[in-house]
Amino acid sequence: MIQVTTFACGGIAIGTFLSHVIADAPAATTFIRSWAALTRKCGEEAPCPNFEASFIFPQSVAYPREATFLGMLNPFVKKGIWQSRRIVFDASAIASLKAKTTSSSVPYPTRVEAVSALLSKCITAASKAKPDIQKSTLITHSVNLRQRARPQIPNYSMGNFVCLAAALVTAKETELDNLVCHLRKAIRKIDIDLITALQGDGGWLKYCECMKEIGKASHGTNDKIDLIVFSSWCNMGVYEIDFGWGKPTWVACAPKIKSKTEMVNMIFLMDSKMGNGIEAWVYLEEQHMAMLEQNQELLAFGILEQSPLNLIVS
Repeated sequence: MIQVTTFACGGIAIGTFLSHVIADAPAATTFIRSWAALTRKCGEEAPCPNFEASFIFPQSVAYPREATFLGMLNPFVKKGIWQSRRIVFDASAIASLKAKTTSSSVPYPTRVEAVSALLSKCITAASKAKPDIQKSTLITHSVNLRQRARPQIPNYSMGNFVCLAAALVTAKETELDNLVCHLRKAIRKIDIDLITALQGDGGWLKYCECMKEIGKASHGTNDKIDLIVFSSWCNMGVYEIDFGWGKPTWVACAPKIKSKTEMVNMIFLMDSKMGNGIEAWVYLEEQHMAMLEQNQELLAFGILEQSPLNLIVS
């Protein structure tokens, strides 16, 4: 679904809603960029969507529901009043955060790793009902398989070419450099050997094993373990999309108003307009969000709900 809104000032907003059954974030972004290039009629290559995903990763009706992503999340789903907040980390704050998360194991943390570690630490602290409760945290990141495959899979290949990286950290492992190490180790497990094993007729069995391994941490222990789900949309070129009237002023997730619903802790990371900043869209229960907003370590690096206009002129 596509919605175009025009404003009296001459501005235009384009909203898109794509089913995750058809496309993941890289595919959706590539589709919109190709659509924009065709609109401009600039001669730029605009590849057509490719729907051959089932030939690369053959499907199987025997795949068990409990080994799906939603099946893995099910033990952590909570019903309550959920809120969304946008937290902005500018380039200078991320540089300081990366310096703080550097270690001998990970001498050069990425901005996504550094921001993910900080948010994980602060959200875990906010979700503790009592200070003496010792909960472990399962941190997951969606990893794009396209660039990791050999040969690489084009971004215009529709479908969900993602695999979950999961790091289980104990309540005592709260140092930022330690969290970055756990994230780096989990993400590196999704390598060319794993992706090769996922392809072919028996690939679904291998993927099933991977998902069940992650699910072991949640089976029957959802009140002893917290879950934080990350999805990074960084480096997807969303600010390069141009329909002919200039590149976008601001690209964002659709915020959720405060509502009573069933969800899990979720964070979407997106590029900011200027520099190498990150905008984090955080979805938490209302009571936990109130505590997160007061976390001084988070506020030392991030700014809550900063105006997009301020990001542009700064």
